[in-house]
Order: sequence, then C-alpha cells, then structure tokens
Amino acid sequence: GLRFSIREGGRTVASGVVAEIAE
Repeated sequence: GLRFSIREGGRTVASGVVAEIAE
C-alpha cells in the first residue's frame, strides 16, 4: 500500500484525490 492509503488494497484518498490501488 501507499503511505497515504486509508485501506490497503482498496481505495485511497490523497489530497482529495481518490485512486484505485491494485497490489
């Protein structure tokens, strides 16, 4: 996951931007 991840393997919010994370 990323350091700004709220939920690993799920959706993350970075500076208001929602990104799909696939690990």
